Amino acid sequence: MWHKREMVVHESDPYNAEPPRNRLLAPLTDADSFYVRNHGPVPELSPDTWSVAVTGLVSEPVTLSLGQLQARFAQHTVLATMQCAGNRRSGFLPVRDIPGEDPWGPGATSTARWTGVRLGDVLRAAGVHDAARHVEFAAPEVSQLADPPQPYGGSVPLGKALADEVLLAWGMNGAPLPPVHGGPVRVVVPGYVGARSVKWVRRITVRADPSENYFQATAYRVLAPEEDPDAAGPGDGISLGPVALNCDILSPEPDERVGTGPVLVRGYAHAGDDRRVARVDVSGDGGRTWCRADLDAAPSPWAWQHWRATVELAGPGPHTLLARAWDSTGACQPESAAALWNPKGYVNNSWARVPVNPAAAAD
Repeated sequence: MWHKREMVVHESDPYNAEPPRNRLLAPLTDADSFYVRNHGPVPELSPDTWSVAVTGLVSEPVTLSLGQLQARFAQHTVLATMQCAGNRRSGFLPVRDIPGEDPWGPGATSTARWTGVRLGDVLRAAGVHDAARHVEFAAPEVSQLADPPQPYGGSVPLGKALADEVLLAWGMNGAPLPPVHGGPVRVVVPGYVGARSVKWVRRITVRADPSENYFQATAYRVLAPEEDPDAAGPGDGISLGPVALNCDILSPEPDERVGTGPVLVRGYAHAGDDRRVARVDVSGDGGRTWCRADLDAAPSPWAWQHWRATVELAGPGPHTLLARAWDSTGACQPESAAALWNPKGYVNNSWARVPVNPAAAAD
C-alpha cells in the first residue's frame, strides 16, 4: 500500500484514495495523507534516468534530465492546493447515481509545498513560436479508460503555462516527490483541476490547439444531464480548467454526536485560478439564519483557506450544518447539487451539508 496512514480507498487498481476529513484541518497536507487520483498503474521511474522532451512549436527542441533541469533553471517553491475535478462527487448520489465513477467525498483536495522549476522558464529557453496557444503534457501512465488504451495526457492554455506559479516539480513538502504523487517530476498547475497537473511527465509539446489526448478531448468535460457519457465524443461538453469556488465542512464529522448550544464548525474554502475566497457563511438551522465564519489568511495566493464558526444548535436534532463560500468576484456557491448534477459527477460546488445529532450528546 502506498500510504502509511488510513485512507478512504475508492479503488486499488488503479489506486485512488482520499484522506478522512480531519486530515485536512492542517494548512499543509503531508504526503501520506494527500489524496491520490490515478488512471493507470504507477510507473517505476528512476530519477537518474528520467528525462522530459520539449517539442512542438519551439525553436530549439530539447530533452532535459532531472540534473539538467536543476542545473540550468532557477529553483522555485509554490504552496498550492490541488483539487480533483470529482471532489465531493458523493454529494451528487442522492440526486442520481453516477455509475462507474468513484464516490469522492470532500477529501479529493489537498495542499502541499511544491518545489521545482518554472515551466515558463523552460518554454522560453526553448523559444515558443508565435502560433503557439496551448501546452500539452504526456505521461507514461497507460490508462484502460481510453478506447483504445493510451497514456495519460492533457493541456493548458499557453498563458497559464507561462505563469510564474506553474512548475515542473520534483519536491513535495521539502522531500523528493513520491512516485504515487508523480515522482520523479510532475507538472503542478495551481488554480486548475488536478487533471491538468500531469504526473510523471515525459513530454511537453507546444501546440496551436488543445491536446487531442482522451483525457483532454473527451474526459474531464462537463456533459449536459441528458447526455450519455459512453457516447460522448471529442469536444462534447465543457472542458475543465480552472477550479470552481468550493468549500466543505471538516469538523464535526457527518452524524457526529454534538451538544446542543454552541458548536464549533471548521472547514476549508478554495476559489481556484486567480480568484480569492472573500467570505464563508455557516448555518445551523437549515439556512434560515447564517453567521460569518472567521477566515484564516491564505497561506499563498494558490492555496485554500481554513475557516471556523460557532453556531447555536437549539433543541433536539438531528440538524444539518451548512456552509457556503463567496469569492473575490462576488460569486457565491450554488445552493443545490440537483442543479449541478452531470453524468460524470464533476464540479459539485454546491453548499456543504453535514448532518449532526445533538439529541444524542447526553448519552
